[in-house]
This record gives sequence, structure tokens and C-alpha cells, in this order.
Amino acid sequence: MWTTIIFLLLLFVLRKFAWKPILGAVRGRETSINDALAAAEKAKLEMQNMHADNEKLLQEARAERELMMKEAREIKTKMVSDAKEEAKSEANKMIAQAQAAIESEKKSAIAELKQQVASLSVEIAEKVVKHELSDKEKQLQLVDQMLGEAKLN
Repeated sequence: MWTTIIFLLLLFVLRKFAWKPILGAVRGRETSINDALAAAEKAKLEMQNMHADNEKLLQEARAERELMMKEAREIKTKMVSDAKEEAKSEANKMIAQAQAAIESEKKSAIAELKQQVASLSVEIAEKVVKHELSDKEKQLQLVDQMLGEAKLN
């Protein structure tokens, strides 16, 4: 019986003085654990969001790099084709100039050749005429021949 009374008295004293602080500590501990779990879950979600954002940024960077590479290839192709076109144009211009120079030289050579042929022809004709006209009989024969060839209207 004394044990029961002491036990009830001890239970009353513990309930009055120790039970509230112990329950407060347990509740505080439970709250801090719940808060820590919530913070961990929040951090986990943030990490997932950050990971998704990083993946998105990485994909955007890859797409931008591909676009830049494509533009660089297009610029390179355009520069090469422009250079080829310019070289072709320059070569055509040089060929045209060379052909014009060749044609000019050809005309000059033909004119000089004609002049030399005319000069030689005059010299030959002069020598032939001198030779033909040196004899009186040949002169008369030439005049008759020319008169025979000439047609009167």
C-alpha cells in the first residue's frame, strides 16, 4: 500500500514538474526532425530543379554551338565560293586581255607583212618593168597586149 501511495505521489510530482518539460522536449525534437525532413525534401526538389535547369542550359548551349558551327561552315563555304568566283573572273579578264593583246599583235604583224609584201611587189614590178621596157620591141608588144586586153565601152 505504501508503495502504491509513493508511486501515485511520484506520478503526481513527475506529472506536475517533469512531464511538461519532457513532453515539450520530445515535441521540440519531433518538430525539429520534421523541419529537417521538410528542409531535406525542399533541398532535394531544388536540386532536381537545378539539375533540370542545368540540363536545359546544356541543351541550349549545344544547340547554340551547333548553330554557330553551321553558320561558320556557311561562311566558310561562301568565302570559298566567292574566292573561286573572283579568281575565275580575274582569270577570264586576264585571258580576254591576253587575247586582245594577241589580236593586236596579229593585226600589227599582218599590217607589217602587207607593207613588206607591197614593198617587195613594187620592187619586183619595178625590176620587171625595167627589164621589159629595156627592149623597144618588148615595149611595143606590151602596149599591144594591153590594148587588146582593154575593152572599150
